[in-house]
Amino acid sequence: MSLENLNLTGREIPAPVVGLQLDGLSLDGLSFAEPAPARPALRHEVEFLDLDFTPIDLSVALAAVVGRPASAPFTYVVTPNVDHVVRLLRRRSDLWPAYRDAWMTLCDSRILARLARGEGRDLPVVTGSDLTLRLFEQGIAPDDAVAILGGSEATVARISAIYGLRNVRHYNPPMGFIRDPREVARAVRFLVEAGARYSFLAVGSPQQEIVARRVAKARGGRGIGFCIGASLEFLSGEQERAPLMVQQMSMEWFFRLCSNPQRLWRRYLIEGPQIFRIHQAWRSRAPAGAGVRLDA
Repeated sequence: MSLENLNLTGREIPAPVVGLQLDGLSLDGLSFAEPAPARPALRHEVEFLDLDFTPIDLSVALAAVVGRPASAPFTYVVTPNVDHVVRLLRRRSDLWPAYRDAWMTLCDSRILARLARGEGRDLPVVTGSDLTLRLFEQGIAPDDAVAILGGSEATVARISAIYGLRNVRHYNPPMGFIRDPREVARAVRFLVEAGARYSFLAVGSPQQEIVARRVAKARGGRGIGFCIGASLEFLSGEQERAPLMVQQMSMEWFFRLCSNPQRLWRRYLIEGPQIFRIHQAWRSRAPAGAGVRLDA
């Protein structure tokens, strides 16, 4: 993703962002009631494991999201974690367009961030769950149009009540919908016709990334889509996130494994550890010092 495409105008910036600076791109003093002055195009990405990550923190990501006009063409945010990277590099090369066409690619894994740091590449961790929570707490106004793909009616009703949302549309596609072209088209049509400022795709990966890209390619879509997996269930209280200390120790995967071993054992014990072989293979072919691209 190119920071030249981050539009930080149109909405008031959340307070936590004031005072931050990103490689000479100062956010101090910017008023988002009026358009910010034009600035030179800036491209800044960190390439790691063949993915181009957007190296911004949670506050800057939130500011960019709420600053994007509601009428702008549809785009979407992906948050790759270890599971996603293993799937991309070991099993599903056909998914690359869905990740490469994303507006933001945010690192959703402290394990990935630690591996990158060992290569001298800084990947701020912005999990999909943290971004979703901050959006609902600080970014989404009660009357903002919100569309939710996936999740139960009870989950959506509870979240709407907790955050006082008055303009929410919801559609939950059937299990296995991604294998039925008609159901995929129905999901895409729902998001396009909703025309929401914020769309949350909670149908699991890679289904949500595939649908998001198709919405972006369709005519008439608006707003921003977030590929968020189980994040809505964390908001509603149906699932519990790992304690912060566990997250900071890069052990959230173990917490989740213990909470649902029957469903998650293969992901975390068989597939997840492949990331270390993937990293070694990438390291052997990655040119030294080629991780950061900065073109002004």
